[in-house]
This record gives sequence, structure tokens and C-alpha cells, in this order.
Amino acid sequence: MSASIPAHAPLSRRQILLDLLRPYHLRILFALIALVVAAACVLLIGQGLKQVIDKGFVAGSPELLNYALLGLLGVILVMSVATYSRFYLVSWLGERITADLRRRVFSHLLTLSPVFFEQNRTGDVLSRLTNDTTQLETVIGSSVSMALRNALLLLGGLVMLAVTSLKLMALVLVAIPFVLVPIIVFGRRLRKLARASQDSVADVGAYTDEVIHEIRTVQAYGHETASVESFNQRVEQTFGTGIKRIRQRALLVAAVITLVFSAVAMILWVGGHDVLAGSISGGELSAFIFYAVIVASAMGTISEVIGDMQRAAGATERLVELLATPSALPMREVPELLPTPALGLVEMRAVHFAYPTRLDSPVFDGFDLRVNPGEKIALVGPSGAGKTTVFQLLQRFYDPLAGEVLLDGVDLKNAYIQQVRERIALVPQDPVIFAASVRDNVRYARPAASDADVIAACKAAFAMEFIEQLPEGLDAYLGERGVRLSGGQKQRIAIARAILADRPILLLDEATSALDSNSEQAVQQALEVLMKNRTTIMIAHRLSTVVNADRILVLQQGKIVASGTHTELLASSDLYQQLARLQFQLDA
Repeated sequence: MSASIPAHAPLSRRQILLDLLRPYHLRILFALIALVVAAACVLLIGQGLKQVIDKGFVAGSPELLNYALLGLLGVILVMSVATYSRFYLVSWLGERITADLRRRVFSHLLTLSPVFFEQNRTGDVLSRLTNDTTQLETVIGSSVSMALRNALLLLGGLVMLAVTSLKLMALVLVAIPFVLVPIIVFGRRLRKLARASQDSVADVGAYTDEVIHEIRTVQAYGHETASVESFNQRVEQTFGTGIKRIRQRALLVAAVITLVFSAVAMILWVGGHDVLAGSISGGELSAFIFYAVIVASAMGTISEVIGDMQRAAGATERLVELLATPSALPMREVPELLPTPALGLVEMRAVHFAYPTRLDSPVFDGFDLRVNPGEKIALVGPSGAGKTTVFQLLQRFYDPLAGEVLLDGVDLKNAYIQQVRERIALVPQDPVIFAASVRDNVRYARPAASDADVIAACKAAFAMEFIEQLPEGLDAYLGERGVRLSGGQKQRIAIARAILADRPILLLDEATSALDSNSEQAVQQALEVLMKNRTTIMIAHRLSTVVNADRILVLQQGKIVASGTHTELLASSDLYQQLARLQFQLDA
């Protein structure tokens, strides 16, 4: 099963729905008016039926019959217009509110720190964003309207029953509690099962996302059969939960229909004897039966709609949990602005840090670092020394447990996080390529950049040589995660993106590691141009990277154990000598 997303209290389903509905209060008002008019017309039909029977058939008056039928047709026409208006307005609201909710959830997701995504599976989050919002669309656009309409018909029908015959109405009141009991009992069960069903669907989605994402590994290890079996188990579990929910819903509907129409049959029997005894007229009995059927149908429909509404309640709970999840990075109400123009000064003072999922394994315990404006430093060290963690903290993906991380003298905890990240360009070791065109991938950091700027960045990264060979050039679609490019081509696209970003601080996670020897020298020249007058921090694995650094910092177990140039460290640091032999031997 997928990890459980933590629930928090600040928001409730009611608050969220009210916030979403508030901008459309006029449409809601018109929809309610149309709903009331349509329900009133249905109830008037019963009175028209009474007039047709008593004044037309029983009285034997053709003229009264004509008037009664014309009035009935007029009511039907008004009901049709009102029904159209209600259906259109409510369906529009369902679509609009669902779109607004998806935007709100997606916007909130982008504010959450990596901690959240480490603790929750992507497929589960996607299920909430898609499947659960679709459930709400069904309820708001259809089920709520049906529930309100039938609730009005139920209340109006009960009033008209009382007006028509108090005696028969008393029998209806006796029957109502017997109908409400199964609705309440089964409704509670349905809600729990609906939530469980949606969790199971989310688990299937999470597992599918994981397997498809890593399809090469699945096929390389011949894991297809085992993956299919695991998937089938999840699907069967989802099916079983769904069947339990359907069984409870079917029992609810069957119980309500049995009780309601048994009551109608009993009332019809009593009413028939009253007509024979002359206590009420045939028209009154016909009207009463009409209203009794309306009440019965309304209760039956409401019992069916309750199933949809309980599923929506479960979906809403899951969405509320998502929206109520706070970012692990607290933001100041009035953030401190970074100085302008940017200096490019990076500092870490007495930093203590452990990843939230590994609090018992601290990475830093009093770590200090200072990178002066325009300085190029290289970080080297064994795996787990803390090199990547420096990058993570500088971009404020995490906050230190103690100590300060500063940019141009401002503690990142006090700064405007977007402003911090707008001053840092990153070229990762594993380049990120989106399922879009070359142009859109390069322009990711500057969406407003012109084509001329994109081309200039691609030329500086020596990427145009392969881009021009693609069938559509800059418009070539690169596929999901850039599957249509080689590793070196992906890296040059990522370098072009960083060049186009034109930011004062550059983070290079061994940006040339995926390049062959023929293209590495050209890209290294492009990086030299990019690093000029910029503060650059490089995670280094190749000799060509470290020899160009102003200063090399050797990290071991979260501490800087040596500092100097390549030549100095070869003479003074045993660890650096070992790293040089192991990591730089191919370049030596």
C-alpha cells in the first residue's frame, strides 16, 4: 500500500468547497431558482391531474377538461425550460470547480519540499489530483443537483400529501423512519468503503507509475511475470473493495425501494377504501398517489445518490489531506529581500543537518563553508561525504537543523525562496529533460526568452550540431525524460538551459561526466565562458574539472578535511591522492 499522506487540521471539506463556490454565487443562485421552479412544476402537475379527473372526467365538462389540459401543458413547458437551465448551470459549476480544485492542488504541490515526495508515492498523489477531483466533478455537476431536486420534491410532496389527505399523510409519516434507518446505516458503511476503494485505486496507480518509469530495469532483469502478478494482486484487491462497496450500495437501494413502495401500496389500499366510502374524491386519490410516487421516487433517488456522495466525501478527505499538508519549509510573512545587484557570496555557518527520512544519520555536524563572489570551487570526496547535500541546502530544498545557510549575507530561512532560486542555475549529473520540444526544454528557466537567445545558448553549449540534425530542429519532440537523446546530448541541453538562465551562482554536478572525449573539450570551453564572473560550485569526478577550480575542498564524513589546488592537495592530502588515483586515473 502507498504511504499515508499526513492529515492536518487547518482546512475542512466545507471550507474548501465554500472557497471554491464563492466566486460563482450568481450562477449558484440562478441554478437554485431553476431547481425550485422545476420542482414546483412537478408538484403542480399533481394538482393538474386532480383537476383533469374531478372537473373534466367526473364532472363531464369538455371545456373544463380543455382548460385543465392547457394549464398542465403550460406547467410542463415551464418545467422543461427550468430543467434545462438547472442541468446546464449545475454541470458548468461541476466542471469549473473541478478545474479550480485541480489548479489549487497542483499549485500547492509545487510549494511542498522534497521531504513530502520522499514520504509519499507519486502515483498516489496523481490519483488524488485526477481520480479524486473527477469524483467531486460527478457529485457537484450531477449528484448534488439530483439530491437537492429530490429533497425539494420530497418536502414539497409531503406538504401536498398533507393538503390532499391528512389521514393518508399520517400513514406516510409512520413509514418515513423505517426508510431513514437503512439510509443512515448503509451510508456510514459506504463512506468507509469508498475511502478504502479510492486508496486501493491510488495504490494501483502508484505501482503502475513505478513499473513504467523503470521499464528498462524491469525488462533487463526479466521481472515482467513477477510485476504482472504483483499488479494483478493489487487489481484484485481493488476489485474486492469495490465489490463490497457496490454490495452495500445495492442493499441500500433495494431496502429503500422495498420499504417505500410497500408503504405506497398500503396507502393506495387505504385510499381506495376511502374513495369507495366517499371520504375523498377520485381526483384527490389520484393526486395523492401521484405525490406518494414522487415522495417514494425522491427517497429512492436520494438513497442512490448517497453512494456517489459518500465516494465524493472519501475523495474530498484525501484532497483535504493534500491541501492541508504544510510545506516543511516555513516561510516568513515578510521575507527579507536579497541585495541587488547580486553578489554571489555563499556561506554555510555551523550547519547541522540530517535528511528527514534518516534523522539518525547526520550528514553535517557543524559544517562551515564560504565561497567568495566569482570564485570557482570544486567539491571532491567519497560517496556520502555531503557534496550533494551542499547543493540541496543552497537551493533550500531542506533547512538545516541548526546553523545558517546564507546567500549574499541573507539567511535563506528569512529570504524569499523564489528569489533565492532565481539566482542559482543547476546542471545536474543526471540531466532532466521534459516531454517537450528542444526549444521548450532549453527555455525552461526563462520562458520569455526569444528564439535567438535559445539558439545562442545552444551554440554556446555546442548543442546545435546535433539539434540541426533532428527532423524538426528546435521543434523536435524529445520524448518522455528525453528518451530520443543520448546521454551526452541530454547533458548539452541541460548546459544550454543553464547558459540561458544567466544566473550569478552556478551549481555543476559534474556537468561533463556524460560526454565523450570528443565533445567534452568543447563543452568545457562553453562552461569556462559560463563560469566567468560567476560563483561556481562543482561536484567533481574528473581531472578536467578540478584543475580549473580556484580551490578544491576535500569532504569526508560531512567535514572539509583538506583545501587547496590540485597540485597542493596531491602533496598534502592522502585522501585526495587516493581519490585522484581512483577517480582521475582515466584522465591522468
